[in-house]
Amino acid sequence: MSTAPYAPMPGAAPLGRMIAAQTALETRMLLRNGEQLLLTVIIPALLLVLFSAVDIIDTGDGRSVDFLAPGILALAVMSTAFTGQAIATGFERRYGVLKRLGTSPLPRWALMTAKTLSVLLTEVLQVVLLTAIAFGLGWSPRGNPLAVLLLLVLGTAAFSGLGLLMAGTLKAEATLAAANLVFLLLLVGGGVIVPLEKFPEAVRDLLGLLPISALSEGLRDVLQHGAPMPWGSLGILAAWAVLGLGAAARFFRWE
Repeated sequence: MSTAPYAPMPGAAPLGRMIAAQTALETRMLLRNGEQLLLTVIIPALLLVLFSAVDIIDTGDGRSVDFLAPGILALAVMSTAFTGQAIATGFERRYGVLKRLGTSPLPRWALMTAKTLSVLLTEVLQVVLLTAIAFGLGWSPRGNPLAVLLLLVLGTAAFSGLGLLMAGTLKAEATLAAANLVFLLLLVGGGVIVPLEKFPEAVRDLLGLLPISALSEGLRDVLQHGAPMPWGSLGILAAWAVLGLGAAARFFRWE
């Protein structure tokens, strides 16, 4: 009787495969969640169509879509990297999902990497969809694609750090309320659909330091006005990214 040539090989899968599998899982969970889909895709798309088609807000010279499209792209990044991630991670922490995953062969830093990659994949889908809608409305972007990519990446890092900080320090219910409140406040006061010039001069400079303002204004400088590289906006986003990710790494509680 011959011995079978097969023998068990216990052990974890290669790290890259584990991260890829977790990224795919995180992305599927996000896209299957109706509330998150509403927040990340439907609301930005509706705002873009509504405010481009109806002259509700004075967006200055030129077509409304040329002003609105960069701001809506910034809103999409915030909705996914900050609001959606904060809420989902907060409830995963409450129900013990993060604690259980923390005991698996997948390292905690790799879990956060998978969450970040999932956010980036979702943002690619958002950008493609919103860009197609904007083109259909007559948008004619210009500027340096590299500058746009840097703005989106730094904006994602900044909002992701802030979202993880909120999810890792507050209770899930508080995270849900706070994340949605911040989303609404930044939608109104972050230069997304209302130009910052419409606000009183006393608060305009402070609003310009917000990450959503830096991202929307930076994208607008490039895509609407053809600026080569918006260093001011990039600097603000880089500062928020360092502060947010650093604070999240320091204060995030897994239980």
